[in-house]
Amino acid sequence: MKFLQIHCLDFSPAPSKSMASKQIVHMNHGQGEASYARNSGFQKALQNKMKPLIEAAIADLCSSNNTLFPEKLLVADLGCSTGPNALALVSFAVEAIDNHCAQLKQPPPEVCLLLNDLPENDFNSVVKSLVTLCQSNEPGIVTVGIVPGSFYKRLFTSGSLHLFCSSNSQNWLSKAPEDLTRSRIPAYDVDEHARHERVLMVLDAYAHQFKKDFSIFLELRAKELVPGGRMVVSLTGTRSNKTASKCYHLWETFAQILVAMVSEGVIDKAKYDSFYVPIYGPSNEELREIIQEEGSFSINEMHVQDFKRGVDKAHTTAKSQINMMRSAFEPIVVQHFGEVMDEFVRTAEKRWSLERSLQEEVAYPVLQLAVSLTKKAG
Repeated sequence: MKFLQIHCLDFSPAPSKSMASKQIVHMNHGQGEASYARNSGFQKALQNKMKPLIEAAIADLCSSNNTLFPEKLLVADLGCSTGPNALALVSFAVEAIDNHCAQLKQPPPEVCLLLNDLPENDFNSVVKSLVTLCQSNEPGIVTVGIVPGSFYKRLFTSGSLHLFCSSNSQNWLSKAPEDLTRSRIPAYDVDEHARHERVLMVLDAYAHQFKKDFSIFLELRAKELVPGGRMVVSLTGTRSNKTASKCYHLWETFAQILVAMVSEGVIDKAKYDSFYVPIYGPSNEELREIIQEEGSFSINEMHVQDFKRGVDKAHTTAKSQINMMRSAFEPIVVQHFGEVMDEFVRTAEKRWSLERSLQEEVAYPVLQLAVSLTKKAG
């Protein structure tokens, strides 16, 4: 999902006609102005925060004290997306392997890098980048592969992977919460009073779906990892404070723009009411509880950092924020509402040119949660 790195997800059919067809979500392809490739600087900054955890995981796997030191090491990025960030996490891993083995004065293992996303991802640019990465390393030492498919299903053979990495992808759910779609309850009501009345129920439904999905994700990855295998995952989330975590939709700014479009008659209210964004940001407390309850992994470290800390201010301007939202949400918006993205941009620009600044508009209690896990023995 990388927050705002929108990954392809298959929605289960919902009762309403507008949700009856299969809905595919992916980021904007290509290299155009509204493409994800040109609007992912913010996500790159979030990936950089994961580097120390990946380095520590590699150091553990390649330690001279590790009796499981592999001659071959398999590393996979789940939800790699596309564009310049697609190879970031696996590149961190390759660099860490080289540096650590050089310090230990031992030859590095052969490394296989596997990149996963759903089939609708723009893999063309990813493949070209992979070729460049292989050419920059000693032939035969680094091999690469593409593994299309949902990470809510099995992707790899049992006990084959040594390290999984994933940056802000698990925020994206396998589907919209059935408690809402079945009862046709809007995820973000146009009427402010109704929205406040339902917010706890709606967020509880999203939280329930996230717990179910992330538990499945952990169970599957544990089956695919070698004994003692590692996983480093980051998600966008909120503070454990229940008031903060239960009063904000992770996609609220985006939803508010759509609400304004409804009020202007640009999009139909009935269609808006049947529109669900399958994304949820857990609190660090929720995340810890789910990991402990599922039971396959032990937690080595969990970093809780301000979402915007260390991010270039150029990525938080109104223009960059609008472009980033468009690159992320355009496919799902167009499929549901039709060709309305020019109006989306106009509405967003108008909204942020009025009384409230962009900084106030997006001043939500969002954090980056990064966790390093080890597969438990047995």
